[in-house]
Amino acid sequence: MALDRPAATTPTAAPWWTSAVVYQVYPRSFADSDGDGVGDLAGLASRLEHLQRLGVDVIWLSPVYASPQADNGYDISDYQAIDPSFGTLEDFDALLAQVHARGMKLVMDLVVNHTSDEHPWFVESRSSTDNPKRDWYWWRPPRAGFEAGLPGAEPTNWGSFFSGPSWTLDETTGEYYLHLFDRKQPDLNWENPQVRQAVHAMMRWWLDRGVDGFRMDVINLISKDPDLPDGSTTGVGGLGDGFPHVATRPGVHDFLREMNREVFGGRVGEFLTVGEMPGVTWEQARLFTDPARGELDMVFQFEHVSLDHGPGGKFDPKPLDLRDLKASLGRWQTALAEVGWNSLYWNNHDQPRVVSRFGDDGEHWRNSATALATVLHLHRGTPYVYQGEELGMTNAPFAGVHEMRDVESLNHYRQAVAAGAHPESVLRGLRAMGRDNARTPVQWDATPHAGFTTGEPWLAVNPNHTWLNAEAQYDDPHSVFNHYRALIGLRHDLPVVALGDFRMLLPDHPHVYAYERTLDDTRLLVVANLGGTPQTAELDREWTAADIVLTNNPEQALLSPGRVDLRPWEALVLTRTT
Repeated sequence: MALDRPAATTPTAAPWWTSAVVYQVYPRSFADSDGDGVGDLAGLASRLEHLQRLGVDVIWLSPVYASPQADNGYDISDYQAIDPSFGTLEDFDALLAQVHARGMKLVMDLVVNHTSDEHPWFVESRSSTDNPKRDWYWWRPPRAGFEAGLPGAEPTNWGSFFSGPSWTLDETTGEYYLHLFDRKQPDLNWENPQVRQAVHAMMRWWLDRGVDGFRMDVINLISKDPDLPDGSTTGVGGLGDGFPHVATRPGVHDFLREMNREVFGGRVGEFLTVGEMPGVTWEQARLFTDPARGELDMVFQFEHVSLDHGPGGKFDPKPLDLRDLKASLGRWQTALAEVGWNSLYWNNHDQPRVVSRFGDDGEHWRNSATALATVLHLHRGTPYVYQGEELGMTNAPFAGVHEMRDVESLNHYRQAVAAGAHPESVLRGLRAMGRDNARTPVQWDATPHAGFTTGEPWLAVNPNHTWLNAEAQYDDPHSVFNHYRALIGLRHDLPVVALGDFRMLLPDHPHVYAYERTLDDTRLLVVANLGGTPQTAELDREWTAADIVLTNNPEQALLSPGRVDLRPWEALVLTRTT
């Protein structure tokens, strides 16, 4: 745990996760063992060979806890039970044992900003205003001068991340409860020490069971401004922006240090803690991940995956300017070079598929998938691979909103159309950026339902599974899968990848992404054309004679003194010794 780790950069003293790669499993969509159309723990266990073959070190398991599934498991009704749709605790224990037997670790998803409204804590909390657990959540009476249940009576004007107000009236007591997300996800009150103690006890219970750490969902939102002031009006339905009053407030550092002490203090083992933090800045991330402060090992930041959001938000996408991407990722590399650590990702369960988003999922599908992977993985930080990314899975061709399942997308569609937006315009945004794109089942083979299930899948399989699937890629040396294997191998084998210094090259080039990594006398160059037309990159002449350690193009690279001519979506990795 970060509390006890030295801020070392030498290969022998560096934390284990500097050379590790994490693989995220979204269990509903990974593998179904019993034919009910929903992925489960036994299905995951049956596919561990795939992950071992890929070479990843850690599995991050998205929520499998008991849940009404209002937000696909991120609404938890019992933190110490497995949802029957995924299996049993015995299935979990068997999976964990198999993961460890294969030399991998397993990290749980910790969702403690909120619970389900069906969690016993909330059931008690809403039962009366004087219940002992009333203060475990955020309750407030109607706004003064307004009648409960009528517009404007909410205690603040905040909008929910999932559309609509962030307050819902509870008829039992006539008061409102806060939910930054869905109305079935009431926010816990972390100011109450009893809440924190209950969360710590639950975390210790999972560590005692053998898990290897936690990915912490929206963990920088757990400290709210107790005054709950109104936010500036965003113009969407007259709702206000409450984000400044809940995001990365000073108290969250105290909460995380306390968690570190109470949960990990004195434990022997190699654990991983990563905090998902919407809106976090690099200055804040340095504090969260400074080993001397004892908070977290790394954070997930959202700056680079917000660069293509248009004036209307994420569902109004605009083309990515590569120069903006280089400036963003380069800034984080520099900021966390001496203190802290980066998480590296393109995809997760909340983001559309990167090959469709920033790449070319048509003519240049394979090369754009592998070029984007190359650029990301060889930065300084811990790479995260989201299921199917290693195959180059693409966004899905949703015919309409009736084929979508995500609560965020459905709420947005309903609200936008009600406000007068044209349905097809709204659908274009959802098709490009909706979370269901990441949640279509993993494409294992060309059989019906892609080998994911023998039944009817909960979300339709992408039709391109007939050619884009794992079975078709295993024995192809130029496949996306085998390129990911090679990238993971480089991180394991070359200390310069895990620990080397970073220097961005060609920051103003609109199509070429290039950078150097340096450790002692070893230098590594990554250069990639992230576009569909040929490009020339001017380089130091010394790189002309360097060794090519990885390329995504089977043809000979076009290197000449002081330059490299790159084909569309071509990526090269070179190394030399000074």
